[in-house]
Amino acid sequence: KLGRAQGGAMAAGLSRQVPITEYSPKKIKMAITGNGNASKEQVAKMLQQTLGLNELPKNLDSTDGLAAAVCHFYNSGKTEIGKSYSGWSAFVKQNEGRVK
Repeated sequence: KLGRAQGGAMAAGLSRQVPITEYSPKKIKMAITGNGNASKEQVAKMLQQTLGLNELPKNLDSTDGLAAAVCHFYNSGKTEIGKSYSGWSAFVKQNEGRVK
C-alpha cells in the first residue's frame, strides 16, 4: 500500500512538473541524528531539539515526513545524480526495473 501511495504522490508531482527527490531511510536518519540506524524515538527527539518543538507527537510515524523535509533542506543543492526527476519520462528512464 505504501508503494502505491508513493507512486501516486510522485505521479501527481511529476504531472505538474514538480521535481521529485528520494532519500533512503538511512540517509534521512543520518542527516537528522548522525546515525543511519537511529530509532524513531531518536529521530523525533533530535527534531524536537533542533526545531524547538514543545512536545513530541504520540504517533512517532508522523515525524517521518518532517524528518524527510529537514533532510531535504540540509541537502539542498547536494542531490545525487540519478535521484532527482524532472518529469515522468525521466523517472521511468531511471527506474525501468520499478515500472511495469
